[in-house]
Amino acid sequence: MSTAPDRLLRRLEWQVVRRLDGRIQGAYRTAWRGTGIDFTDLREYTPEDDVRHIDWNVTARLDEPYVREYTEDRELTAWLVLDQSASMRFGAGKGGNGNGSGSGDAQGKDSVLAELAVCLARLFSRGGNRVGAVLYDNRSQQVIPPRSGRTHVLHLADQLSRATAASDGRTTDLAAMLHLAAATARRRGLVFVISDFIGELDWEPALTRLGQRHEVVAICVVDPMELDLPDLGLVLVEDAETGEQVLADTSDPLFRQRLRAEVVAREAAVAAAMRRARVTAYRVTTDQDLVRVLIGMVRRSKRRRR
Repeated sequence: MSTAPDRLLRRLEWQVVRRLDGRIQGAYRTAWRGTGIDFTDLREYTPEDDVRHIDWNVTARLDEPYVREYTEDRELTAWLVLDQSASMRFGAGKGGNGNGSGSGDAQGKDSVLAELAVCLARLFSRGGNRVGAVLYDNRSQQVIPPRSGRTHVLHLADQLSRATAASDGRTTDLAAMLHLAAATARRRGLVFVISDFIGELDWEPALTRLGQRHEVVAICVVDPMELDLPDLGLVLVEDAETGEQVLADTSDPLFRQRLRAEVVAREAAVAAAMRRARVTAYRVTTDQDLVRVLIGMVRRSKRRRR
């Protein structure tokens, strides 16, 4: 009998990974460069060549300058830094951990995170690249060492399905999450940070330092209800991070206007922090189609490298 993680991986392979194979030119992993170079051949030096590539031993033997040619190593280590805090359990899925349709129907933020993580892991590991993960909340952290292959991706899906988060009275310490990622991923590689980035903006220096060593892609997962609260009348609102409860009249136009202004200001502050940190940033809403999201990410990455 298949398990829930196995069903999740099979569904994403059929609905997302297979469709990406037919719509993206070349392997998905070639959108990002690796970290090394391989020697391939020698040829005569030309004035346009970098003198650092001259092979002095061959030059001395042949009495003519020769340079080494290299092929860039496309294999890399990708890390998934995954926010498992209580605020990520907000939305239609409410802790479903990847049981949504994956076709654009509204899901919980944790479900979207799980599907993004599993898809990215599968896409990279199929090319022989290694994928590791950091699962983080204030109370517990888990590091999954980088490996390749479908079995490893299935293990990641299983760990995501087991992850739970409860309020501990504090907002998510995103700076600590990024420090842990930097301490774990020591070799230069590609780091995906997937979070709702709710909390203090004290994570900017840690993100900047992470980006100085690695190529960092920050994916902010947002539920549409967080952007525009619907008119639900008088409701009891609870902060998933701190557990604080407030009685709010969502039918009050002034309340909704103030809330919207705060949301816009927070989104602008997060976007500005990511620009200053010089990382690639995307915003993904829980009602978006995952295939379109990933294709857009790859196309944007290719445009940046031209």
